[in-house]
Amino acid sequence: MIAVFIVGYLMIALEHNIHIDKAPTALIAGMVCWALYSFVLYGTKDHDAAHHILLHGAAGSGGLMHHMFDIANILFFLLGAMTIVETIDEHQGFTIITDKIKTTNKVKLLWIIALLSFIFSALLDNLTTAIVMISLLRKLVGDKKTRWFFAGMVIIAANAGGAWSVIGDVTTTMLWIGGQLPSSVIIAIPNLIIPSFVALLVPLVILTITMKGETERPNAGRIEAHKFDTTRKERIILLTLGIAGLLFVPIFKTITHLPPFTGMMLSLGIVWAVTEVMHRKKEHDHKYHLSVISVLKKVDTSSVLFFLGILLAVAALQEVGHLNVMAEFLTETLQNNYAINIAIGFLSSIVDNVPLVAAAQGMYEIAPQGSTGELADFVSDGSFWEFLALCAGTGGSCLIIGSAAGVAVMGLEKIDFVWYMKKISLLAIVGYISGAATYILLFS
Repeated sequence: MIAVFIVGYLMIALEHNIHIDKAPTALIAGMVCWALYSFVLYGTKDHDAAHHILLHGAAGSGGLMHHMFDIANILFFLLGAMTIVETIDEHQGFTIITDKIKTTNKVKLLWIIALLSFIFSALLDNLTTAIVMISLLRKLVGDKKTRWFFAGMVIIAANAGGAWSVIGDVTTTMLWIGGQLPSSVIIAIPNLIIPSFVALLVPLVILTITMKGETERPNAGRIEAHKFDTTRKERIILLTLGIAGLLFVPIFKTITHLPPFTGMMLSLGIVWAVTEVMHRKKEHDHKYHLSVISVLKKVDTSSVLFFLGILLAVAALQEVGHLNVMAEFLTETLQNNYAINIAIGFLSSIVDNVPLVAAAQGMYEIAPQGSTGELADFVSDGSFWEFLALCAGTGGSCLIIGSAAGVAVMGLEKIDFVWYMKKISLLAIVGYISGAATYILLFS
């Protein structure tokens, strides 16, 4: 299974060299990993027991059904967010914002985009923010490689912004719900705001010194030629309703305790219904092209399938115990809580940060309040859990497939894995180390 994952990972990284899209590679790797796991189970146990373990897991484990629920939650969330954003875009709603951004100076524009991403990520989540900001960038930057550079900084900013908010990243939500970080102020983890911002600030400062020149806006006529006209009122309504729908998702989750995708689907349903009513009196072709039914055909489903494959592959490695073995190895080898979390951050850029955090939650128990010595780091809201949230959130930026935001941007912009590694990874690593060092200096 490890060999299959490594080969699949290398093929994803080299997709432009081997001319095979990353989605089929990820699907093959994910399904083969689970097939190998099933062969082991059926070869060593009676069929009924093997079938139960495969689907539902042994005592204390998840099984395929459990992992599929978690993965489906992410995929439906992603599909809903992409559809809402695409509907806003189809109604030219983002022009309300982009028309306000007049600068073409690369440095100024980079700061505006990065700071917006950082703030939006904490209020929405890093995945939704990445999707929204890519839609904005397509209106602001015409040259593909320049836009890729900005998109790379969106990934760094979105992951940094998500790390200090309990709804900004799946891992911080897990730690919040699991009781490791229960005392957050509203949605913020106060001790992580400054280190998270430093993780973004350092790459921004470096680029401020090295980046020069102006950006070229896309040809507006060429871009909007395929669109059916919308009024300014319709654009404002869709932009406001769409953003409000995305902001509503964490509120709905907090009130109902239902999975996040349910709130996203509710928001999508409302947006869909409003567009149907809004265009009900228009000519059929006009109405059809502005409807969610038409928009669904434009959503990048290959990215969703890529996500499915890669998450299933990681889930198989988790189910068979490889990730727990890796976590135990880190503990025995490093024997330092800060070093363990920094290593987990780097590993989260290779495999998904969700199972890594889940493994850490399973390995380390929450210590009773008032504990002293090494156990003091493991109490609720203790430094181990805070630093884990920071590292798992920001470390995923080091590689483009290391975070949900990165995977979404990779799919939307077709960014090459090797290009990101050459142009963005070093900036992300410097920012990650700087943010981690800031936390250690402030709270050790």
